[in-house]
Amino acid sequence: MFIDEARITVKGGQGGYGKVAFFRNRKGPSGGNGGKGGDVYAVATSNLTHLKNYVEVFEYMAENGEPGGDNHKTGAGGKDLLLKMPIGTTIIDTSIKKEIVLDKNHPKILLCAGGQGGLGNSAFKSSVNQTPKKAEVGKKGEEKEFALILKLIADFGLIGLPNAGKSSLLNSLTAANVKTADYPFTTLEPNLGVYEGKVIADVPGLIEGASSGKGLGIKFLKHIEKVNLIFHCISVESNDVVKEHDTVISELANYNKKLADKKRVILLTKTDLASPEEVLKKTAVLKDFGKDILPISIYDEESLSELKKIIATT
Repeated sequence: MFIDEARITVKGGQGGYGKVAFFRNRKGPSGGNGGKGGDVYAVATSNLTHLKNYVEVFEYMAENGEPGGDNHKTGAGGKDLLLKMPIGTTIIDTSIKKEIVLDKNHPKILLCAGGQGGLGNSAFKSSVNQTPKKAEVGKKGEEKEFALILKLIADFGLIGLPNAGKSSLLNSLTAANVKTADYPFTTLEPNLGVYEGKVIADVPGLIEGASSGKGLGIKFLKHIEKVNLIFHCISVESNDVVKEHDTVISELANYNKKLADKKRVILLTKTDLASPEEVLKKTAVLKDFGKDILPISIYDEESLSELKKIIATT
């Protein structure tokens, strides 16, 4: 289970100022009311799987209402602010400890209402005051602090040594936009992608000795303990695919024996970088482990389609 958390401050827009104005050719006030401030809503979307945006930027405010105009014209209302969040996000109003979950039943939630616009001087005309010079300031919008919590249980886990091609695969499947490069520990935190409604977790590269604290991957293994299937990525560029396989399985077993025994498919990655003969040879070697093996390249639509079938039917 992945737990993503953020804390944000949200403000509704302030109502617009009421207008003090008078008709030119005849007596009497003509000032219009200010427009209402914009509201702030949380909106559920299936295109997001994290709360990263709300960690980087944590203050949000809707537009203010426009001032009233002449001739009793009401100012334009402020534009509502829609904060897109992943489906399943728990939103907690920290002042009253009230929480609600963004889901199919609650796809859009009002967080903060905008303030009402101030009255123009027309509203203050009376039998005893035919030319009022008074107008109101718009009311402030609501301001609240919210805690956001997202819990995602991954359906599939991508594991392997550094540079095994996990992040590139995740990008190809889900457009998760994981930064990739040819150096160890490209992935510094778990990355999530969603394909056909199923969550895929790319766990940072394991190294030999990870279970005793080396490297980056071991502290993230708890996130894939409940996955339905593990994709074990081994690069065809490896000089010793058996050793690479055994290193990862050994670290899994040292961390949690059940994790090492979990259902697993071996992905022989980056096959575009090797000859067909080398791919066949290394595939044959890996078959000795008694697991399903899929040679794959992000540039080979046929192999990607096979992987998608596995995901869709598991």
